[in-house]
Amino acid sequence: MRTMREKMHTGELYLPNDETISAEQMQCLDRLYEFNQTRPTEMKKREALLREMFAEMGEGCYIEPPFHANFGGRHVHFGSHIYANFNLTMVDDTHIYVGDYTMFGPNVTVATAGHPILPSLREQIYQYNMPVRIGRNCWIGAGAVLTPGVTIGDNTVIGAGSIVTKDIPANVVAVGNPCRVLREIGEHDKTYYFKDRRIPSDM
Repeated sequence: MRTMREKMHTGELYLPNDETISAEQMQCLDRLYEFNQTRPTEMKKREALLREMFAEMGEGCYIEPPFHANFGGRHVHFGSHIYANFNLTMVDDTHIYVGDYTMFGPNVTVATAGHPILPSLREQIYQYNMPVRIGRNCWIGAGAVLTPGVTIGDNTVIGAGSIVTKDIPANVVAVGNPCRVLREIGEHDKTYYFKDRRIPSDM
């Protein structure tokens, strides 16, 4: 029989207030608090803390405090050269995977935890977790919310304020609530970077 701690990563219903889980979580949250109290000039300290906090952390990653996470990043896997603006929230009760060069706008939420629809189970505080996967070189716009179990393909842009409830393929712009594919990234984007503004020829 699996323990509550093991069920966190299998998608099964479990009780998150289990003593062994709570003890580990408190240690992670203490470290997260320490990260969020760093001064802007303490860049090396921030980087060192993130490497201790996260499951994986590649080169050249930067998170602008404050950062929020249920387990302080314990189950977050970052590739290299990832940037996150203010108030990134990662409900990392199970694993979150983020590919190289992905960027997060302010106030993005990535959630792996869910609760049963059945009220009697919620009353008992049951929970389940589903991993979230974000591809390489994505841009997750300000205020977007990614819900448990979704996957976003490489190079995709998620528009500001979007609520992602289903998988989004690679190489598209997707927007809305619920988030849907608006269009593919194509020839137009090789010429224009914003509305009628052209990309300089020397770039």
